[in-house]
Amino acid sequence: MTGEHSELIEKLEGLASQVRVWVMRSTNAAGSGHPGGSMSATDILVTLFFHRLRHSSDDPKWIDRDRFVLSKGHAAPALYSCLALSGYFPPEELMTLRKLDSRLQGHPCMRKTPGVEMSTGSLGQGLSVGLGMALAAKLDKKEHRIFVMLGDGECDSGQVWEAAMAASHYKLENITAFVDRNGLQIDGSTSEIMNLEPLVDKFEAFGWNVLTIDGHDFSQIIGAIEEGDTTRGKPTMIIANTTKGKGVSFMENSLSFHGNPPSNDELELGIKECMGGEPCD
Repeated sequence: MTGEHSELIEKLEGLASQVRVWVMRSTNAAGSGHPGGSMSATDILVTLFFHRLRHSSDDPKWIDRDRFVLSKGHAAPALYSCLALSGYFPPEELMTLRKLDSRLQGHPCMRKTPGVEMSTGSLGQGLSVGLGMALAAKLDKKEHRIFVMLGDGECDSGQVWEAAMAASHYKLENITAFVDRNGLQIDGSTSEIMNLEPLVDKFEAFGWNVLTIDGHDFSQIIGAIEEGDTTRGKPTMIIANTTKGKGVSFMENSLSFHGNPPSNDELELGIKECMGGEPCD
């Protein structure tokens, strides 16, 4: 590992810890929200926003920016935290999550929140939106790339597979998607609710370049994104094996934190685990 690469990983790890703390703090303040799936997605989101995406908080509608669509819209607390730490709005605003008149609704809203590319939350729609963006970029001969994050439970939706088929049909090499494969959805394990396996084979059969990674290993995340950037003639799907509630021992692999925030005592313990009790601002 080069020194430069090591410094990048250290930077991303520190940012991921901050994002996880903000996820816990904001959902605790709201008294609702989805911390578990936000924390499983955090390392991928941090890698995108602080390493890969070409974007500008000074010009959120910059025409040549890369686009990111959070199809699993319930993970909005993690997305909002990345946007705040990127300068789209003050981090203190994260504490208004889900409150009346807040720009930070329970699910992303492109009409209210700077940096949000698509209003999501109705599961199954994000990949379709992403491929539309990718097709438009291709027709306009633009160089920007499209990134989409799906939940694994979301892959129960038939629209995901219609989008997957269309993206490969149009050879949309400018789109890279992730499946946040944490194995849990609101009603239980994905294997019990609707078994997705063999997930890799399915996306390959639909004509995608498919990669499988540890979704908490920054080197693997970066490498997979780079491979997607250079793949030609087909879209790239990254199956990221993750842990729900990653970063806090009592939240990890716990279904109870899918849609429930940490209590005040749990928040204090969670911050200590993530950052040794250091303030995140």
